[in-house]
Amino acid sequence: MAPRPPFPPFDEETARQKVQAAEDAWNTRDPERVALAYTEDSVWRNRDRFLTGRAEITAFLREKWSRELDYALRKELWSFGGNRIAVRFQYEHRDDSGQWWRSYGNELWEFTEDGLMSRREAGINDVRIDEADRRILGPRPESEHGVPFPLR
Repeated sequence: MAPRPPFPPFDEETARQKVQAAEDAWNTRDPERVALAYTEDSVWRNRDRFLTGRAEITAFLREKWSRELDYALRKELWSFGGNRIAVRFQYEHRDDSGQWWRSYGNELWEFTEDGLMSRREAGINDVRIDEADRRILGPRPESEHGVPFPLR
């Protein structure tokens, strides 16, 4: 697998770059592209699901984005050290009935020396919102990279 810069150990600048790259990739909603950032044997906990390996990750993402329609995500660096990064995130989507949701979460990431993520643990909570309350309306414009987003 091709290396994925920036590489650990992370400093604040490279950790922010890694977080923005992840946000940008997830906003493509392209499971194959997103999965390339993870090792072949990457392990995940996503809510109550446990996944191992890029093939399971790809299948999970394909299923996720088939039901989380108009998905748009924001990630923010929370902390970093060595080969680990912690982020907080929010994303919005609608379900097939038209109900909008905002999901709040935190992720813990661990990377190999070649910059691929070998471990991801995500805790996520969902809140029903009205369409008028949406604030994440697609990928973040470059002018807003690094701008913190509100807690609520």
